[in-house]
Amino acid sequence: MTEEKTISLSPNVCFDTDQEKENGTLEIALPGVKKEDINLRINEEGYSLTAMRGETKFVANQPFCCPVKVDTATAKYENGLLTIHVSFKDSMDDAIKLNID
Repeated sequence: MTEEKTISLSPNVCFDTDQEKENGTLEIALPGVKKEDINLRINEEGYSLTAMRGETKFVANQPFCCPVKVDTATAKYENGLLTIHVSFKDSMDDAIKLNID
């Protein structure tokens, strides 16, 4: 009986920000992977990705440079390239007004 072995690889990843440092673009190369075989999860701190192509499993788990707004994040997969657009949170987004006595 032949046992199939899964090979785990780290995909090529590139992250860049716009000149104003308000938005970021994450590009992940996943050649030969079908869109339905990609599992992508993000939170404001980072992302986790697994993607299967035959016996190859692409794995990436990385933090973002700054907290992001997950509710406005978008992702598109085309020609083996996953592109994710995020906006950075303003450091005062979750701030509360503090009463002064």
